[in-house]
Amino acid sequence: MSNRKRLYIAGAIAAIVALAAVGGGIAVAGGGDDNEQPIAGNALDQASKAALAHTGGGVVTETEVGDEEGYYEVEVTLDGGSQVDVHLDENFRVLNSVADGEESGEQEGPGDD
Repeated sequence: MSNRKRLYIAGAIAAIVALAAVGGGIAVAGGGDDNEQPIAGNALDQASKAALAHTGGGVVTETEVGDEEGYYEVEVTLDGGSQVDVHLDENFRVLNSVADGEESGEQEGPGDD
């Protein structure tokens, strides 16, 4: 095999490794902790409905069971692009919500819209 061909193969392998590393970084950044489990089934429907009612609309972009601030966490992206994390108890009642940039001490409780 010529040196030129080896160089092309090495470059291709390096590019694949770099793409895999970047893709893995995106998955880690977007998914957070590997132990996080998304809400599924009927619970997903109920949690989404409760979160969207609390925020007044938007799109559910991420969910989690067993969140540290509630039984469920539903991330909602609002029409303007901002995000709100809505924390729910096991009966889908809103415990609080945290908008982008808010500190955990600035959480809203039910009815604090």
